[in-house]
Amino acid sequence: MPSFSTLQRRTWLGAAALAIGTLTGMAALAQQPAYPTKPIKVIVPFAPGGATDVLARVLAEKMAPGLGQPLVIDNKPGAAGIIGTDAVAKAAPDGYTIVLGLSNSLLTNQFLYEKLPYDPQRDLALIYQIAIAPLVLVAHPSVPVATGPELLKYAAANKGKVAYGSYGTGAYPHLAGAYMSLTQNADMSHVAYRGEAPMVQDLIGGQIQMAYASALVAKPHIDAGKLKALGVTGERRMGILPNVPTLAEQGMNDEAYRVAGWLAFAAPAGTPPAILERLAAEVRKAVQLPDVAQRIAGMGFEAKASSPAEFKAAYMKERPVWERLIRQSGAKLD
Repeated sequence: MPSFSTLQRRTWLGAAALAIGTLTGMAALAQQPAYPTKPIKVIVPFAPGGATDVLARVLAEKMAPGLGQPLVIDNKPGAAGIIGTDAVAKAAPDGYTIVLGLSNSLLTNQFLYEKLPYDPQRDLALIYQIAIAPLVLVAHPSVPVATGPELLKYAAANKGKVAYGSYGTGAYPHLAGAYMSLTQNADMSHVAYRGEAPMVQDLIGGQIQMAYASALVAKPHIDAGKLKALGVTGERRMGILPNVPTLAEQGMNDEAYRVAGWLAFAAPAGTPPAILERLAAEVRKAVQLPDVAQRIAGMGFEAKASSPAEFKAAYMKERPVWERLIRQSGAKLD
């Protein structure tokens, strides 16, 4: 049986080994270079020139000084944001590849597409919800209505005669229009366009009677009297259209009219939380700059104060709402 002194010696040696191991680990950690040490790629899953691309470039310029590295924009458009978002989902989770996407590519596509190559909840880590993107409900001047509720009555009274546009099957303008048609038993026709610009042009031309559009695109035509603004989606009025009430203010309280799309940053799943928080802190500082806040408001968006945790909470709250809207619309894509 070992003596008491031998036990003491073994205990001391074990404690010393543990202390040495801890110090070695701490030293190794201290020697690791601080993030970031090289440029950060920001994938925008849409074509250059759109609102998402413009915002990405504005934020990249403002975030670079704080991070000490440039943020390089890489446009990967196609398939409703799927191609670019999938590239990020499959990238190394090291904080050097992130995406600035919309709610469709980060949330709703999972309910719309049968064969989505990524699972947003499994393959992506949420960083920061930058801005809410409500839309304005607009109608052709020939439609004899001035408010959202009047449009509901008009559509119900003219069953099968009202057509609405969208910039893609499964996009919010399609889902909200389909919901309106379903609840009013209006049998409205859906016309899907390749983009928002041709949709608005056909609306101005009278080929369709109504649509949900961005304020950025619709406002000049509203100001010129070529379109009528009936209301805006979401919970608050737009700063760019302060005199246009929300649909909810007008009594259209269904969740279909209260939700709105959004723009946000995400990273590959598995990205260290410390890196997500660092990126979120820099986004927050950029969004709060007066010139950036003014730019966001000018696009018809509402800037958010967010964080990885707050973004995830908002995401999980909205998820079932969008799932219901897509299911009710009957939309399904390959």
